[in-house]
Amino acid sequence: MAEEKSIEDELYSPILLAERVRKAVEEAESFKLDCSEVGKQVDRLSQMLRSAVRLANSNPSLYERPVRRIVAEVSKNLERALALVRKCKRSGVLRRVVTITSATDFRKLFNLLDASIGDMKWLLSILDSDGSGGGTLPPIASNDPILSYVWSFVAAIQMGPLPERVEGANEIASLARDNDRNKKIIVEEGGVPPLLKLLKEGASPDAQIAAATALSNLATDQQRVRHIATELGIPIIVQVLCDSPMRVQVSVANLVSRMAEHDQLAKEEFARENAIRPLVSLLSFDMFLDDPKPQPGKPHSIHSIVQINKELGGKSLAIKNRHSHSNSSSLHSEGFNRGGHNRKERENEKPEVKLKLKVSCAEALWRLSKESVSNSRRITETKGLFCLAKLIESQQGELQLNCLLTVMEITAAAETNADLRRAAFKTNSPPAKAVVDQLLRVIREISTPSLQIPAIKSIGSLARTFPARETRVIGPLVSQLSNRNPDVATEAAIALVKFACPDNFLCVEHSKAIIDFGGVPPLMRLLRGNERAQLHGVALLCYLALHVGDSEALERSRALMALEGVVRTVAAQNSSLKELVHKAICHLEVYQAGNHLHRQSYAP
Repeated sequence: MAEEKSIEDELYSPILLAERVRKAVEEAESFKLDCSEVGKQVDRLSQMLRSAVRLANSNPSLYERPVRRIVAEVSKNLERALALVRKCKRSGVLRRVVTITSATDFRKLFNLLDASIGDMKWLLSILDSDGSGGGTLPPIASNDPILSYVWSFVAAIQMGPLPERVEGANEIASLARDNDRNKKIIVEEGGVPPLLKLLKEGASPDAQIAAATALSNLATDQQRVRHIATELGIPIIVQVLCDSPMRVQVSVANLVSRMAEHDQLAKEEFARENAIRPLVSLLSFDMFLDDPKPQPGKPHSIHSIVQINKELGGKSLAIKNRHSHSNSSSLHSEGFNRGGHNRKERENEKPEVKLKLKVSCAEALWRLSKESVSNSRRITETKGLFCLAKLIESQQGELQLNCLLTVMEITAAAETNADLRRAAFKTNSPPAKAVVDQLLRVIREISTPSLQIPAIKSIGSLARTFPARETRVIGPLVSQLSNRNPDVATEAAIALVKFACPDNFLCVEHSKAIIDFGGVPPLMRLLRGNERAQLHGVALLCYLALHVGDSEALERSRALMALEGVVRTVAAQNSSLKELVHKAICHLEVYQAGNHLHRQSYAP
């Protein structure tokens, strides 16, 4: 493909074309009056083009997209004018026969040139110092007004003074919020680079918030997220996240969430730019997260962990500040010590802004950790587990939910990755213990399904990390088998399956614990639930039968009869589950043969 011409060449080309039209007008011998009118219109266009050259040369941050589109259309119309006027050069009979020129042709040309004049008038208003289109619509965009609005607003962002740049970014954000077609036009017309520039420059917090909001509204599908990344937006976003005032960081954290939600490659790029560390530091800026020093014979709750840190922090304000800085420097340097925003400024920020920032950072960590082992590992390496545990304990609402969802994704990653599981969730790890304590508390004490479900999933994902003596995690899960909400009860069954399945080295011990905690009766009731509940309930019942087939609880609950009843229904939908059911029936028949001699034998 040929290289795109410079903007000066684009503008000089129609100027030279206008000169040729003027010369052709002087040589016209027929339709002289019409040709003269063409000459006047072309002269006006020529003056406008020369003004555009001066304005373009004087503006180092020229927004070129509308210039190229409009100048290309002007050039087409000047070529039409030249071709028509040249037909009027000689007036002989043969010329008239060969080339028929009529007043209709000139009327069409006048309309085209008037449109070009209107386009140039609008373009000059865009190129003027205020970068504003004045609310007018150029004829070139008459069939698609959104195009002119986008040009006007992007030009204001790129070339206008600060108030107009902020207003332009807010207008782009509004257009992008309306529909996907507007988003597509904004990206195609070069709207992303000026927004990133506005975000990076940090001319004012309002400007950065407007730019971040506009980018968030654009970043709603993979293609547009990748366009932002291609424009080197991710390093800019991470830098602003580290350097900016709190209310700006709220908007930028929301942008990180949106981009991570829609594109895996962007998620990986955020990891390479080390976005995890400032997010964790912002989430924990008012906490002490040092590892507690253990005291022999005393288990530590999350309250005692925080209290120990406070005690270690010092007995005076000066010592406390010095302790906080020295122990948190590596964690907080990314989010606090750059850009001149000191701790005092942050402490004086409104509580609602602090809460919004934590909510946004927690959501960003959730999105970044989802289906990402590397990002989950980075969170655990930055004392993120302690922070999440404390917030789950002390907060409510959206912040608590986002922290639970983040833990759910980290534990899901640990379930699939043995190295992460061993590194972050060792039995004697204080952060892991703090997280587990809070997950169990949520399961036991909170009756909100949206909070219980991620906590239950998290415990299930960690099933292979608990030793046989750690039966305290089994009881809360068993109790939720009786939950009135079918989704909570089903998730509890799924989690318990991970304890009782053969993939778990301690499956026999865990199966005994499930029965000891009274898990069989609610499990039998779960089999009468919906299809999903039945499916997972049957799987759990089969594992209990295989591992603890001689259990009186299974016999009293008529587990064998229940399995025989579902073998042709629920199990038939899944071949592997059908085989599991047959094995469980055979195993139970061995222990309960005296009561079931009359029953038909099932073979696997």
